[in-house]
Amino acid sequence: MDLVREVRISANTVGRPLGDVIRDIRAHGERIPLPPGFSIQYTGQTEDMRETFGYIYDAMILAVVFIYLILASQFGSFVHPFAIMLSLPLSLIGVVGMLLLTGDTLNIVSMIGLILLMGLVTKNAILLIDFANNLRRKGMSRDAALIKAGSTRLRPIVMTTLAMIFGMLPLAFEIGAGSEIRAPMARAVIGGLITSSLLTLVAVPVVYSLLDGLSARLFPGRAGAGKPDPIAASLP
Repeated sequence: MDLVREVRISANTVGRPLGDVIRDIRAHGERIPLPPGFSIQYTGQTEDMRETFGYIYDAMILAVVFIYLILASQFGSFVHPFAIMLSLPLSLIGVVGMLLLTGDTLNIVSMIGLILLMGLVTKNAILLIDFANNLRRKGMSRDAALIKAGSTRLRPIVMTTLAMIFGMLPLAFEIGAGSEIRAPMARAVIGGLITSSLLTLVAVPVVYSLLDGLSARLFPGRAGAGKPDPIAASLP
């Protein structure tokens, strides 16, 4: 192959994920004393999987970058989007836990569910932070605005999360022909929604307070969200 002599060995995987099989083969291959000029190359489905995972990782990075840019433009701040995007790593806790609980692996389908999850989990933090900013523009203090936003936005956050979870349940339970292939995507989404929705109400306000305080110390002359807005204060 390409003017290089080769010995090609192929096999089918049965009962085990391809990634686990390749990992064991690599571990054994590293212990083989190869003479100079010899090497072990992994092709076929292994090469395709590695290439596909590379595309998935690039898509995830682009998704995070575009989410930050959109949030920064909408909120007019480079700090507040970081508090909102905290819900992204919080969702990973539920994804990993659900995949371990159901015995699934982090494959291409579950990674697609992870990208889908990025747009779903940030809306909870957006509801929380946006409402808190509106209250602060009316003259309310930061801590009081966060407490009021958490209690007020709890119902819509729970309702939208439950609607998405129940919509994913038929796919997660492998109901229908061919659903066993797409089931890891639904399970990843369900696990991420559960943990992110619960932790967002606790972690996001804390990080928002820390970042807002840091921004006030670094830029003391900058107009903050806590200054009263006479127009917004006149609104109901």
